[in-house]
Amino acid sequence: MPDFQAWTTRVLTRTEDALQHLLPLPSIAPERLHAAMRYAVLEGGKRVRPLLVHAAGEIARADAGVLDAAACSVELVHAYSLVHDDMPCMDDDTLRRGKPTVHVQYDDATALLVGDALQTLAFQTLARPGLLEHPGTQVELLHDLAVASGSRGMAGGQAIDLASVGRQLDRAELEFMHIHKTGALIRCAVMMGARCGEPLELTTLDRLDHFGKRIGLLFQVIDDILDAESDTATLGKTAGKDAAHDKPTYVSLLGLADARRLADELLDQALEDLSAIPRSERLADLARFIARRRF
Repeated sequence: MPDFQAWTTRVLTRTEDALQHLLPLPSIAPERLHAAMRYAVLEGGKRVRPLLVHAAGEIARADAGVLDAAACSVELVHAYSLVHDDMPCMDDDTLRRGKPTVHVQYDDATALLVGDALQTLAFQTLARPGLLEHPGTQVELLHDLAVASGSRGMAGGQAIDLASVGRQLDRAELEFMHIHKTGALIRCAVMMGARCGEPLELTTLDRLDHFGKRIGLLFQVIDDILDAESDTATLGKTAGKDAAHDKPTYVSLLGLADARRLADELLDQALEDLSAIPRSERLADLARFIARRRF
């Protein structure tokens, strides 16, 4: 849609403002931890997950303030995962979002505490009394985010990723890993946005869940392609890291041409999932954005 860029700008501005207010000021004790938390979260990132929350929320005619809380909670979990992933005991990276990673800028212990604190702040934000009219729905959101973040979601996917270094996974194994590591939180963002407003039919929620699963995989396929093709300055993180660490990727498994074809297929399937859902244009726009991103 012609005004997609204007819409993303509005949502990104709302999200940045909300995160600014949620994160403790660096003048509040413990000052170093709070400064590092803000360093990890603010002024960087594509904010794809908050955009997905707001786009899905339009389908349910959700209140923008409620969507802000859900969007921030997902983004805080994502930010914590990046801080921990970059640490020497994990992926051992020194660059994230075009600046030194948290453990480089501060130290390992501070980075560990930043991740812990961001995760708890995410659930504190989502558990705010009175956030939703129906407490049962609020519990559902908390449950969804917890599952997507834990051993059956993102953390579990990271464990599989670490155990797969030096191995060539087959496509089913690679898909299983990324459905958890990258896809779980993206899928969760879609479903959380959809639950924040008017109740939707089960068939609609099922289609949105399928959509979330497909774009979670799509995001990872594009990420693998960019890691193979782009430079560090463009990505804002170390390019070629997967190949250097002998990690299994869609590019190493399929090759660049077939990885691109897979991305096209996933995009087509995701758009088909949305075809019968009213007010889903923003989600469709975001799926195309994910497929065409260059960083």
